[in-house]
Amino acid sequence: MSEAYKSSGVDIHAGYESVERMKKHVARTMRQEVLGGLGGFGAAFDLSQLGMKAPVLVSGTDGVGTKLRLAIDADRHDTIGIDAVAMCVNDILTTGALPLYFLDYLALNKVDPAIVEQIVKGVAEGCVQSECALIGGETAEMGDMYHAGDYDIAGFAVGAVEKEDYITGDKIQEGDVIIGLKSSGIHSNGYSLVRKIIRDNNIDLESKIGDKTVLDTVIEPTRLYVKAVKDIIKSKKAHGMCHITGGGFIENIPRVLPEGLSARIDVAEIPEQPVFKWLEEQGQLDRLEMYNVFNMGVGFVIITAEADQQAVLDLLKASGEEGIVMGTIEENSEPITITGI
Repeated sequence: MSEAYKSSGVDIHAGYESVERMKKHVARTMRQEVLGGLGGFGAAFDLSQLGMKAPVLVSGTDGVGTKLRLAIDADRHDTIGIDAVAMCVNDILTTGALPLYFLDYLALNKVDPAIVEQIVKGVAEGCVQSECALIGGETAEMGDMYHAGDYDIAGFAVGAVEKEDYITGDKIQEGDVIIGLKSSGIHSNGYSLVRKIIRDNNIDLESKIGDKTVLDTVIEPTRLYVKAVKDIIKSKKAHGMCHITGGGFIENIPRVLPEGLSARIDVAEIPEQPVFKWLEEQGQLDRLEMYNVFNMGVGFVIITAEADQQAVLDLLKASGEEGIVMGTIEENSEPITITGI
């Protein structure tokens, strides 16, 4: 029967080999609350072991967009899984929820166990960085749906927060300060434009942006902010938090602001990363528009009371993070004002 299935384009033995290759990577992510092992029909997580009084589960799902096209074309598959985890985990983190577990969905033209292993290795690394367990997933071979060599990956993360500590942004008030955390580069948004710039300018991916190749720069995985932010969550000093994804500052920061309040951002305070200057020049892009597309060097934002500013900066420093004081909250009819461009 397996030979008949193989003749239709699905090699179940390659799938078995892929699962075996995954196991050592998945094992790196395990937590004591996980019940059972890899390969069951469902994945279970024992919430009772968390010792929470009134846990609220927070979930998020996402993919990595057309950054995937660069990874496939360059045959670089070992970090795209980190992006998949980060896009989900950083979102749920904004509510004060610390991630518990992650599941991935991988669909391919053809299962190549070596490539599947590299992808899942990246997913596992993302889970290790975010202290959550990779407890399940799906690998689907669909030759009629994808071109040769192509695949897609998406993820789903679940975190938990005490109900009384759930962060909605409702505590944000005039005079609060906005603190940014550095990005590792472009992260996983704006890649249709990035790829267009590369294509229109016939850019050699082995040429340099600063001291790194173009390829290494644009494939750099999204940062995970769990370890940097978890002590701030525990301190209860965050009035609001934002993950800077598609829409940049202009769309994402106003999402957490109460009605009538506005963010004033001084971007002159943000250290400029070479990749964004390069994109601006190569694409002849409007500088303000870039803040509506890219993270521009800040991948995560914390809004806190002015009186707690130094305490938050100290907590960040203790975690190895250098916070950037980049703005304040004010009363204004405009949701965001950007200065220092």
